[in-house]
Amino acid sequence: MAITISKSLESWVEEQAALRGFASAAEYVQHVLQREREEQKRQQRKSVERKLLEALDSGEPVEATPEFWHQRRQELRKRLAGKSRQ
Repeated sequence: MAITISKSLESWVEEQAALRGFASAAEYVQHVLQREREEQKRQQRKSVERKLLEALDSGEPVEATPEFWHQRRQELRKRLAGKSRQ
């Protein structure tokens, strides 16, 4: 992959790479991008955890028996069949 950046940004990246002990600007940029990807994964995990906690607090608990899941699957099939007709 090749990217084009301004000279001033290129100088800054090279300076940061040197200050932080990276062998090259490319190595530093790769490190920064990997950190960003990890942060996005953390945020996604937090979002899922938050939604799960909201779901737990959203109403009375229901026992998830085999019959419960059978009923849920039937409801889902009806919904999907209705959408495919649209």
